Amino acid sequence: MGYPLNDGVTNGMSGNYIPEIWSGKLLEKFYEATVFAQISNTDYEGEITAYGDKVKIRTTPNIIIRDYKIGLNLQYDRYNSEVVELIIDKGKYFAFSINKVEEKQADINYVDKWAEDASEQMKIDIDRDILATIPPDAGTDNAGDKAGKLVKNIDLGKTGTPVQLAKNTIVDKIVECGQVLTEQNRPITDRWMVIPAWCSTRIKISELKDASLSGDGKSTLRSGLIGGIDHFKLYESNNLTPIDDGGVNCFNAIFGHKSALTFASQLVENETLPNPNDFGKLMRGLQVYGYDVIQEDSLGTLYCRPA
Repeated sequence: MGYPLNDGVTNGMSGNYIPEIWSGKLLEKFYEATVFAQISNTDYEGEITAYGDKVKIRTTPNIIIRDYKIGLNLQYDRYNSEVVELIIDKGKYFAFSINKVEEKQADINYVDKWAEDASEQMKIDIDRDILATIPPDAGTDNAGDKAGKLVKNIDLGKTGTPVQLAKNTIVDKIVECGQVLTEQNRPITDRWMVIPAWCSTRIKISELKDASLSGDGKSTLRSGLIGGIDHFKLYESNNLTPIDDGGVNCFNAIFGHKSALTFASQLVENETLPNPNDFGKLMRGLQVYGYDVIQEDSLGTLYCRPA
């Protein structure tokens, strides 16, 4: 099937034949931005080796402070360091065959391109898994319509009554999310928030955008970082799963401090081996990982929908 000809016109090259030309370039492919590497701490990643490993993380107890008077018999407390377990219990893999003849005849190194694509797709799958799983682990004072450890009157939405965000309300609501973390004594550094694309649009067209949204000249498409508001680094993500709430798509915009989520991952296999059923090779890769919310008071959710 060549380029179309007008009625009654024949092609000068053997009738209607036009030779096929294979491009030496691949069509550019675009990927969803992933955020899990930016919002989690990876302090324990070097301590895992394989699928099923378990990392035990010791916590610091809350030391009791008492009033002192001269002559008072001191009361000594005994503390235990509680243990949080990070289990490496998830894995994802890719596998494809490479025909020897096709590899020899190909004018591009498509094998490397396919391996790069597999790596990106793995990141997207892991990102979507984390963002869909962690919202229920948010601290009880960091979600719902009575959020705030001290004030208990900040509406962060709940099933049936999501917060409706418009361009004139979204910045105020993000600032309230910051208040929720401050009331939990979370540091103002390393705070983050993951929002869907429509939230990002409302921020960019809001009246306060120039005063509130600080851009980052080094932002990249792969990280989704769009700027910052009230100590939050804002990440835009299409990996937040829509939730059908009465026929309306709602979202858990997740916010927190980097101490909330720990993540560990390792590419344990990336290998090629002979194809027993054909001339060529088999290529496959396995990545194991685990994650957990280890400080629930550092994690919050804003259950919202477009106004």
